[in-house]
Amino acid sequence: MPSPPLQWDPAQYLRFVEERTRPCRDLVAALDWLAPRRIVDLGCGPGNSTRVLAERWPAAQVQGVDLSAEMLASARHDLPGCDWQQADLGNWTPSPASFDLIFSNAAVQWVPHHDRLLPRLWRGVAKGGALAIQLPCNPHTPAHTLPAELAAEPAWRSCFSHGPPPTWSALSPAAYYDLLAPLVPRLDLWVVVYQHVLPSVQAIVEWYRGTGLRPWLQSLPTDSDRQRFCAAYADRLAPHHPPRTDGRVILPFERLFLVARH
Repeated sequence: MPSPPLQWDPAQYLRFVEERTRPCRDLVAALDWLAPRRIVDLGCGPGNSTRVLAERWPAAQVQGVDLSAEMLASARHDLPGCDWQQADLGNWTPSPASFDLIFSNAAVQWVPHHDRLLPRLWRGVAKGGALAIQLPCNPHTPAHTLPAELAAEPAWRSCFSHGPPPTWSALSPAAYYDLLAPLVPRLDLWVVVYQHVLPSVQAIVEWYRGTGLRPWLQSLPTDSDRQRFCAAYADRLAPHHPPRTDGRVILPFERLFLVARH
């Protein structure tokens, strides 16, 4: 049985808007050589990344693309001057050389088959332009492995009888290099580990309720089940994020940056 489309909650996602937008700003800062006229923001979500692009290049035509109607409604409300398109990034195909900047902040990890996706996106980049992507690359951290461990336990196994839900995935930097180096004249790759300071372990749970926990929670039948799953997740997560001297906790978050340019 195929999984239903993943539902997104803009308000939950934006609870940590500053932390989620910081990598976007860092990626834009790495494009100081670029003067794009046509920009598309893939997986734009509620438009926080699109706003960064529109503010950095106010004369450019900026389009945001996302599959979630809820996210796009939030984006349209906040940025009515941009062009918004509802589309599945797994099928979205730009016309050849149609954008000076194809940009994506923390979205393509939800799209499978990067070996097909990235070359397809690159063909949409105009001469002198760039394909710029940021995505998480920490799938082996406890925050990401614990949901699958919980789902395999007897208390939860029946809720996941059709198998684990599709979640996000990313390749290694070396794999992205091997994929794109034969196609692009210049490719820059780098990894940053952000150290997000949050009030508590419960805040980490709320962070992931907006992203990585959503496929698991959506598979559960009732709100009560979702609350119990989150409570169990918090208990398992706590030893990995002990309180610091001021009582707060640190969430290390590793992100991969990729800029392909003509």
